[in-house]
Amino acid sequence: MPRVAVRNGNVEAAIRVFKRKVTDSGILMDHRERQFFEKKSTRNNRNKRAAVIRERRRQSKDGRD
Repeated sequence: MPRVAVRNGNVEAAIRVFKRKVTDSGILMDHRERQFFEKKSTRNNRNKRAAVIRERRRQSKDGRD
């Protein structure tokens, strides 16, 4: 779990830093993925679909230049 020190009583800044650290570490995404059981085949299909979408986006960016 990421830790953040509150400096000079500035809690709002500490919350922003904490949210950024949690997002960067991927803790929330990992928790959401593990919240419910998912078969391996379903996970693989989802990952393949995501890869296809990423590749299409990458190719469309390359085509615009």
